[in-house]
Amino acid sequence: MGTFDYAGAFAGAIDKLHAEGRYRVFAELSRIRGKFPRALYHTDNGTREITVWCSNDYLGMGQHAAVLGAMHEALYDVGAGSGGTRNIAGTTRFHVELEQELADLHGKEAALLFNSGYMANAAGISTLARLLPGCVILSDAKNHASMIDGIRQGACERHIWKHNDLNDLERLLKAVPEGRPILIAFESVYSMDGDISPMAAICDLAERYGAITYLDEVHAVGMYGARGGGVAERDGLLDRIDVIEGTLAKAFGLMGGYLAAKATIIDAIRSHAPGFIFTTSISPVIAAGATASIRHLKASSVERRQQQKHARLLTRELQAKGLPVVDTPSHIVPVMVGDPVACKALTDRLLAEHAIYVQPINYPTVPKGTERIRLTPGPFHGELEIARLVRALDLLWGQMGLRRAA
Repeated sequence: MGTFDYAGAFAGAIDKLHAEGRYRVFAELSRIRGKFPRALYHTDNGTREITVWCSNDYLGMGQHAAVLGAMHEALYDVGAGSGGTRNIAGTTRFHVELEQELADLHGKEAALLFNSGYMANAAGISTLARLLPGCVILSDAKNHASMIDGIRQGACERHIWKHNDLNDLERLLKAVPEGRPILIAFESVYSMDGDISPMAAICDLAERYGAITYLDEVHAVGMYGARGGGVAERDGLLDRIDVIEGTLAKAFGLMGGYLAAKATIIDAIRSHAPGFIFTTSISPVIAAGATASIRHLKASSVERRQQQKHARLLTRELQAKGLPVVDTPSHIVPVMVGDPVACKALTDRLLAEHAIYVQPINYPTVPKGTERIRLTPGPFHGELEIARLVRALDLLWGQMGLRRAA
């Protein structure tokens, strides 16, 4: 009797990805301090300087002097790591100050730190589902994988409503028996399409049907609102959102995730979520840097204004060349390719021939047939860099015979 061919199973899974054009290759990059968005690209044939066009460090805060200074100071004061979970090893003053800063940013009573935005969503949603007897979760069809994971872990009744479709959401709300707890889970900025949810109208429905709202603002915190509190702050809706989930890894330039809500909600999650209780806390060095980043962006809108200016300029220039760019209301600039193999070939040639780094966005991140590149212009992508990118894309689009805008 033969044994199972384990190696063959793994090799077959990888071969399938290659055949579908979905195999992911990680580029080895070293960001150059003080020259963002420039980076060094390392290969077996040597190292060369490139421009990064797909970073989630939207505002370049990972390079900001105030952030680096705060991190250096914390490193010399307390060392590198946190020493374990906050329950066993203790919680540092850096974590407490950061949570206070985050609660203030969103106009909430309390906040809770996690090691990533993914963990915050998975732990937060699943814990809320378990703590609310008979909970029904209504989830937008384009919610992030971390939210979907949290919903699955919560093991409660759940229904998916059509993306940003208020009529479909209300249809599902009407079907929930009176008295059952309902959680509406949605995002503000959807990162692959760059569209923004009808947040005020969702809040109206939540209040009408007695639901609580859970908002993922990871692609909006730092980017919108007078103090960088996200779309909810920009639109004056902070007091109508029950739970806000955010990240420190995008506009704030570091890593980590968090939840902000009423103190009782945060305390319940803190006390029941395995993803918080049993995980070593983020380094106090990272916490110090994140606090400095948030404080800077609360006071400064210069970075946000410059980023929005460059996003609009890039969109106009791509449209002028007839390239299939999606004109979004956000800072995200998607350019549609529609084929996984062509998308990967395009990004490979951008890097090899033009020193421009963009990652292909393929299934399962986006539906099959909607493959794209996702451009994230920042405040430091100047007009010359934008012109270089547009020229390169225009040239390759023609050489590869890719479909232009109708």
